[in-house]
Amino acid sequence: MATSPAPEQMGFRGPQVCKLVGITYRQLDYWARTDLLRPSLADAAGSGTQRLYSYHDVLSLKVIKTFLDAGLALPAARRAIDCLRQAGDDLASANIVLSDASSVLTSTNDELFDLVKGGQGVLNIFPMAGVVDELDAAIVSLGEKDAPVRVAANL
Repeated sequence: MATSPAPEQMGFRGPQVCKLVGITYRQLDYWARTDLLRPSLADAAGSGTQRLYSYHDVLSLKVIKTFLDAGLALPAARRAIDCLRQAGDDLASANIVLSDASSVLTSTNDELFDLVKGGQGVLNIFPMAGVVDELDAAIVSLGEKDAPVRVAANL
């Protein structure tokens, strides 16, 4: 039985990303062209080339989609993605807290409580665990035809 590659060893092409995140290719292309989120493994380099997104890229796109579905504007999603970029890899236990002017990633319940208690003007709190679990389940459900690309460890 073949084992699945670890998330950091997976690369996803545009159509796979659209299926996993629940967006159109046109949306994905627009977000890449406007630098909301460019693929970290391989960017398009002219006609006939394909973008290749990392697991973290797809997770970030899933977060953006979740925010937009919740009624947040794209500028708030941009702030949250900046927050994710600075966060590192342990997102499953984190929460993103959106306030009027900023986004903060909390990794413990104490940090979350301090932010809310401090009256930071919190607009929304998004637990990342549900987004991570949903994405992981979608990846597992991809058929062999849509399986992620295994990427070299030195990318």
